[in-house]
Amino acid sequence: MQQTPVLQTALHRFGPCLPTIRLDRLRMAKALVEKAVKTHRIFSILGRYPVIRAALRSRGWVEKRLSGRLHRSSAHSQGGECEDGQEGDTSPESAEAAEEEEIHDDMSEIMSRMVRNELTYFFWSTRRDAVECHALRKEQMVNHYEKAAAFTTKVGLSVSLRSLQWFDSADPDTFFPRSYVLGAEDDKHAFIEDFRRTACTSLLQHVVESQNSEPPRTPLSDSCSSSVSSGIIETALLVCQDFLIDLDHGNIDRAAESETETREEQQWEHFLQQYHLVVHDGAEIQGSGRFVEQCVQMLSRLRRVCPQLHTDGVNNIWIIKPGAKSRGRGIICLNRLDDILVLVEQERAVLRDSRWVVQKYLERPLLVHGCKFDVRQWFLVTDWNPLTVWFYGECYLRFSTQPYSTKNLHSSVHLCNNSIQKHFQPSPDRHPELPKDNMWSCGQFRSFLRGQNREEQWEAVVVPGMKQALVRALQTAQDSVVQRKNSFELYGADFMLGQDLRPWLLEINSSPTMSCSTEVTARLCPAVQADTLRVVLDRRNNLHAHTGGFTLIYKQAAVERPQYVGMNLLIEGAPIRRHRPQLKPPAPAQSPDAPESAPVLPPPTAASATFPDAPASAQSPPTSASAPSCPREPQITHNPAVLKAHTLAVMIQSNKENQSEKRRKKLSRSGGPERRAAAKLAHHRCMVPPELPLITHAEPQRKARRVGYSSSTAPLVPRSLSFSCSPTNTTTAAAVAAPQTRGAHVNPGLCFSLPHTQPQRAALVLPSIRVISLRAQSHKCRSSALTKQLFLLPLEQSK
Repeated sequence: MQQTPVLQTALHRFGPCLPTIRLDRLRMAKALVEKAVKTHRIFSILGRYPVIRAALRSRGWVEKRLSGRLHRSSAHSQGGECEDGQEGDTSPESAEAAEEEEIHDDMSEIMSRMVRNELTYFFWSTRRDAVECHALRKEQMVNHYEKAAAFTTKVGLSVSLRSLQWFDSADPDTFFPRSYVLGAEDDKHAFIEDFRRTACTSLLQHVVESQNSEPPRTPLSDSCSSSVSSGIIETALLVCQDFLIDLDHGNIDRAAESETETREEQQWEHFLQQYHLVVHDGAEIQGSGRFVEQCVQMLSRLRRVCPQLHTDGVNNIWIIKPGAKSRGRGIICLNRLDDILVLVEQERAVLRDSRWVVQKYLERPLLVHGCKFDVRQWFLVTDWNPLTVWFYGECYLRFSTQPYSTKNLHSSVHLCNNSIQKHFQPSPDRHPELPKDNMWSCGQFRSFLRGQNREEQWEAVVVPGMKQALVRALQTAQDSVVQRKNSFELYGADFMLGQDLRPWLLEINSSPTMSCSTEVTARLCPAVQADTLRVVLDRRNNLHAHTGGFTLIYKQAAVERPQYVGMNLLIEGAPIRRHRPQLKPPAPAQSPDAPESAPVLPPPTAASATFPDAPASAQSPPTSASAPSCPREPQITHNPAVLKAHTLAVMIQSNKENQSEKRRKKLSRSGGPERRAAAKLAHHRCMVPPELPLITHAEPQRKARRVGYSSSTAPLVPRSLSFSCSPTNTTTAAAVAAPQTRGAHVNPGLCFSLPHTQPQRAALVLPSIRVISLRAQSHKCRSSALTKQLFLLPLEQSK
């Protein structure tokens, strides 16, 4: 009796229990699951999104619960720090309500178990890195795009908008405050120059405004002088004049003098000190009245090229932001250059990642009853090629809790994020008509404008300005974002309105907060989530489906990608042949022993093939000791067709010949004189004359050249050529009579004679062959190789 509750408590603590469900509901759940699997309606949600979950279930979708660890980490990330401009915080009330819904919905739990092995076709998550988009199938949908940090981070948006000139003729300074990435050295120097130039323009505006109205002066400290020299105005006018000249490219011939840089730095430090005395401490400028007209003219010229001159104000306030944080964390306002640089240098880790962004603060915004506000505007991107943007028809305003002042730089005055303002109590000096929860809907704001007779400017100035700014920001980041079909993403953009109601884009956040913390967000946040599903789901099957508050404001013309057909590399051209003149062969020298009746062959024709020459020392020995050596011939071109029949045999024998040559040299170096002489004689007997550079006219001449006959002094006649199929141990008479010159070798297996001698062996009957020269290259060949070489040639022997 007492063990039953203990067992139930243990089971509830250590393992999930299957809920008790009626049989009819189980059958209905099974039918719904089968239909959802058949129609690919399985979804998974990472985070507490009760509106998305309920809207999908009403459309027949079945949820596939993910692992508890991943589910809890994603839910925890909504209230923690999110990178890349992600917000995603939820209120405790909505989280508890969603938890109760999940606990008591037993049927959904059973259906989730049924589809635990099915493929998810719809993902909705708070964090972009919770789902790997590149690993998804084409039919799977996800509410994020990869690499969207190009415009959802402060660094990415600042850098991307600099390339707007390649996409639109608009100037980003007309809708986006000037910003710089302090981690980049070039941006850091550009910011320092901008800060100094803004101090000059602010001083000129201060001089003009102080003459029109005398504001109450702040009492000076004892350490400060009561007045400043008028030279500060002259310096400001000179700097502004140089700036205008630089814009007209008038500084091309201006040489940068390095020796004046140190002096200029000291002058700038002195100028900024005097500027702070005048603007922030209330010091007067001596004789400033006589410069008013010059200041007015200079400011008029600057307004033509500086769209932000009016919003810059006179205090030179800059806002410093960590580049990848949201909800106002780490943001601070400063008005001194030294303080900004010191703050950045202290955060080495953030500076190393180039995530510090400094942006010009809008000192003259539109105020509602003396309080500053910003506008949160939703928009939806359903495709990046073509770029398709949907604009939500409603927005809301977020107010600060303290009255606006440029003398007080506290975050409660200048930061309107609800996550910041909820920690401060409203000021007692605040206007009673301002909301206690610090939020207005756009309808309430339009009522305020109606009271000032400016309601028509909402549709004429504010809304068109926000649409143009969003489209231009997306165009600059289009090449960076990974384009994927069946993906979409909801963004939240923050705007500030100037005194002329011109919207100024501050930042763009992914995964905007959907917490129902106020009456305004409790009505708008569920509506924007439901309308998002209408656009991405209902409109897929019906182009005329109702899209709620979303309106299509931009759809880019589709850019077709060229069809990939694989590698198709082709090189076309013609060979370049070097022209070499054909040289005539030298006349053969007549042997003194040869008879006068020896026939002389005519010179070869132009169609004869020629070959490179060789040194005279390497040619075959002459038949007589008194015969002159063949002169060295110039190198001439050769015909590859002549050498084609002999290349294969030489390549096959080259390896064996090289090895035999190495063994012979090694033997000759290690032995005595007698052993070296024996090795030299063995080398002579194994040598075969190489291919001769003959001028041939027919196939028999190529065969004779292959055999290796040549004569450097007299032409060969048909019966003067003889051969033997095996090398002999005795040398011919011509070889004996040859001079023992270095490089001249005798082939014992071959012999030749001149016409006045009798052939010693069977002679070949060949057409006339005229020898031009003998090449010095030598090739070893064994008897078997030589026999094979000779018998492969269809030589015709004489009778």
